[in-house]
Amino acid sequence: MDRNIHTEPREKPKAVMPDPVSWPTPMPYLVSTTEGVSPGFQRLHWHRELEINYIRGGTGFYVINGVKYQLQAGDIILINGQDLHRAFETDHLIIDVHMFDPGMLAMEMRYDHDLLRPFREQGVQFTNLLNRDMPVYDELIAILLNMKEEMTSRAPSYASVIRAQLTRFLALVNRHGAISEGEPAPVKHRGIHALKELIVTMELNLAYPWTLKELAELTHLSPSRFSALFQQAVGTSPLDYLIQLRLTQAVHLLESSDEKIIDIASECGFRNLSNFNRLFRQLFGVSPSEIRNQRTKKKQ
Repeated sequence: MDRNIHTEPREKPKAVMPDPVSWPTPMPYLVSTTEGVSPGFQRLHWHRELEINYIRGGTGFYVINGVKYQLQAGDIILINGQDLHRAFETDHLIIDVHMFDPGMLAMEMRYDHDLLRPFREQGVQFTNLLNRDMPVYDELIAILLNMKEEMTSRAPSYASVIRAQLTRFLALVNRHGAISEGEPAPVKHRGIHALKELIVTMELNLAYPWTLKELAELTHLSPSRFSALFQQAVGTSPLDYLIQLRLTQAVHLLESSDEKIIDIASECGFRNLSNFNRLFRQLFGVSPSEIRNQRTKKKQ
C-alpha cells in the first residue's frame, strides 16, 4: 500500500488555525438560529470569539474541552475562545448562537475588569452550562431574546442596546453564576493544545492511512493515554473521529465538485468503495449518490 502523501504527517503545522468568523455588520457580534446540527458542526472546532448558546428547543449535547453537557430547551451554554467543542442533536435541537469579539466591550472592561470572568475562569469558578437555579436565570433568557430581536430589527441605536444588554448579561452571570465544588473538570490546557495540533494534522492529511500508534506519537503519549484523552475531549475514539472527518469532507466534495464518487472516496482516505458507501449511509442516513443527485436537482 502506498503510504506517501503530499504533506509529511509527522511534521507539525506552522499554525493551529481557528475557524474564521465573518461579521454581518461593523459591530463584531452576530446571532443566528440553527435547527439540527450539520456534519460540519459535529466536527471538533474552536475560534477566538466568545459564544453564548441558548437552547430554544429539543435535546442534544455538547462536548467542550472533554466535558459532556446534556442539552434541553431553556439551557444556556457559554463557550470560551480557544475551547475545543462540538455539538450533537438527539431530537429536534434548536439553538440561538450569539458570538462576539470581546474587544467590543473594551470600554466597559475599563471600569469592570471582572466582566469576562464567566469565560476567563471556565473550569475554575464558572462552568459552561449555567445553573438554572440562579435567581436571575429568567432575566438572562430575556436578555438573550432581546439581543436577537435587536439584531434582527436593526432599529436606531441597536448596537448600543446590544452592548448594554450583553454587559448586563455578563455582569449578572459574574455575580450569580459561580459554581460549587465537584463540577466536571475540563481537559488541561496542554492536552487541549496537543489535540488542536493533532486535529489540524489529521484534517490536512485525510487520505493518509493513520494508525492509532502514529496518532499517539504526534502527541508524545502512549496509545492508551492518547486514546483516553481523545475520547474525553472529543467524545469518540481517534479512528472513529477520523472517519467522521473523512465523510464530512466527502459531503463537501459531493456538493461542490463534479468528481466521480469513487475518486472522492479515494481522496478522502477510503480504499474500498463499498465500505465508503456503508459508512456514509450509517452516518448521514443517505447514500453518496443521493447527495450528488440532490445537488444535480438544485442546479436544474
